[in-house]
Amino acid sequence: MRVRPGRPSEAAELTGLALRSKGHWGYDEAFLAACRDELTMAPADIDRRRTAVAEEDGRVLGFTTLEGAPPVGVLGMMFAEPDAVGSGVGRLLFGHVVAEARRLGFARFTIDADPNAEGFYRAMGAVRIGVTPSGSVPGRELPLLEFTLTPR
Repeated sequence: MRVRPGRPSEAAELTGLALRSKGHWGYDEAFLAACRDELTMAPADIDRRRTAVAEEDGRVLGFTTLEGAPPVGVLGMMFAEPDAVGSGVGRLLFGHVVAEARRLGFARFTIDADPNAEGFYRAMGAVRIGVTPSGSVPGRELPLLEFTLTPR
């Protein structure tokens, strides 16, 4: 498994992956439809959002985005194919985000986490600092986490 930069031509594929990944948690079709706009990647988003893709044998297994400008960034999206959950793709992508954030001079980044993913991010070293409103579902709150980069 390796991580590489995302390609604008993959925007539709990554959108589908994000929706499948979100659906892995048992959300119904109405919920996924409400999230569609927020989970849609356009070709112009790929570079602007610093998209990185995890792949193995040419198959895209997941992707992530690192957004914002130093010193504080945002882990905007991180999704894995449902059949790849638990295979290490999330750890690989998170490690990439940390390395890239450090390289770019970020001191920390925040994560608006799906409640089902909070445990993963906490295991990676993120700390819950509050809640944030969902960008897709009015009245829904998401765990707001922060990961602080330690100097090497």
